[in-house]
Amino acid sequence: MLLAFIEWSVSPEIFHLGPISVRWYGFLFAMAFVAGYFIMTWVFKKEGRLRTDLEQLSVYMIFGTVIGARLGHCLFYNPEYYLSNPIEIFKVWEGGLASHGAALGILTALYLFSKKKKNYPMLWTLDRVVIVVALAGTFIRLGNLFNSEIIGKPTDVSWAFIFTAVDELPRHPAQLYESIAYLIIFLILLFIYYKGFEKNRNGLLFGIFLLLVFTFRFFVEFVKENQSGFEETMVLNMGQILSIPFVIAGIIFIAKSLKPKVKR
Repeated sequence: MLLAFIEWSVSPEIFHLGPISVRWYGFLFAMAFVAGYFIMTWVFKKEGRLRTDLEQLSVYMIFGTVIGARLGHCLFYNPEYYLSNPIEIFKVWEGGLASHGAALGILTALYLFSKKKKNYPMLWTLDRVVIVVALAGTFIRLGNLFNSEIIGKPTDVSWAFIFTAVDELPRHPAQLYESIAYLIIFLILLFIYYKGFEKNRNGLLFGIFLLLVFTFRFFVEFVKENQSGFEETMVLNMGQILSIPFVIAGIIFIAKSLKPKVKR
């Protein structure tokens, strides 16, 4: 059988002018926030919330996502290198963001936001923010594809990609698997919110997000190359180990949100 593998030799740069380089990763990362802002504008308008509050929330989200994702990547996967070369931590545009770190960063940012804004309970905010976070994952994994990073293991499936910047082996396009999965999760969460199924069920959307995203993340790791050498001797890699607590938390939040309310 003739296998028609896909040769991936796309440059990670869109263009450059002198020392200034515009990369697909940075562009898609920025687009994730732009798309998320428009969706959250619709949500806030739908619920009669102030636009100025959304602007403040956006600032918290940007800092929480970037700082958390970057520190997560540096400290979870290669702490020795980054602690020895701390200036490298700031080179976000070169790639290297961890979804688990982003989750922790967003949770921290939203906690701080809810402490400042008493009329925005944390669960209320989380249930809406996770909709756009799922969409952001779609954009970011496409950025990883352009960077030829977070690649899959060698395979002979007909849709395998040959990442010429890495080697000549056909591999699982793991970035595309994740990107497509996060897009589907985004559509599921948006549908549930649009239909109003989450009303009076605080934490439902947040729980569904955690359960779906990190369950998928756990299983997709089986077809991905490990990101650090120390993972080679582990039964489960770091991505899978970090996913388990989030999956459990998702189940707990869903169960609590669906628990019948006791009338007083």
